Amino acid sequence: MRKSHSTRHGPRPPRPNQPQHRHSAPARDRDGPVILYGWHSVKAAIENPARKLHRLLATENAARRLAEDGVQLPTNLELVRPETIVARLGPEAVHQGLLAEADPLPSHDIDELDPDPVVLVLDQITDPHNVGAILRSAAAFGVSAVVTTARHSPEATGVLAKAASGALEYVPIVTVPNLARALEVLKRRNVFVVGLDSSGDVDLAQAGLRAPLALVFGAEGKGLRQLTRTTCDIVARLDLPGKLKSLNVSNAAALAMHIATSRIATS
Repeated sequence: MRKSHSTRHGPRPPRPNQPQHRHSAPARDRDGPVILYGWHSVKAAIENPARKLHRLLATENAARRLAEDGVQLPTNLELVRPETIVARLGPEAVHQGLLAEADPLPSHDIDELDPDPVVLVLDQITDPHNVGAILRSAAAFGVSAVVTTARHSPEATGVLAKAASGALEYVPIVTVPNLARALEVLKRRNVFVVGLDSSGDVDLAQAGLRAPLALVFGAEGKGLRQLTRTTCDIVARLDLPGKLKSLNVSNAAALAMHIATSRIATS
């Protein structure tokens, strides 16, 4: 079972007179705003004071539902017909009557990260559905942050945001230029770094885990890159009782988070 993860908040030129942190990656240049759609994603963005919304499109039904849920509707709300949103997103998108254009959230710095009790590290996971699902599970399990690479990871917008179901507003994302160096930074801060791979030396459920803990997941099919793997303190596997011995990376991440948080809580 090889699994891993990644996300991004891309490079951006440094602001004048602001020092650059050694291990942080600037946010990426973007052609336009982040696109968020769907009930949970947009509602969470509206309620997040750190998220700047430039435009909010809502059908009458969706706007009424927001109001009934006690959400303070922004002044830039535009009531539209569903076809207007479909024209922006395409017929495949399940928009639930809501679409927002927003600034990306600020990228966090790994030197300022509070890794306790658990952080996730995604090694070049590029599928936005998987990354979004991982973020959603991370929010559910109280993960402190998700660390991902500046390259080879999907933008935190659109499909990823929808799959995350609002988790983008709850789980800080740390974008780094070099994953192995970022892991070394965590290790110097007493974080126990555990890679997940089908060929791991020990079952995660039997491994000696402690907080603060970093769980590292590799891309679907590829698994952990060699340098990532050798930088981990240990490499563990998920032993499964059924006939199928591997899981989709987002499912593997959810199971690993459940095992790790349960073990840490009882240790």
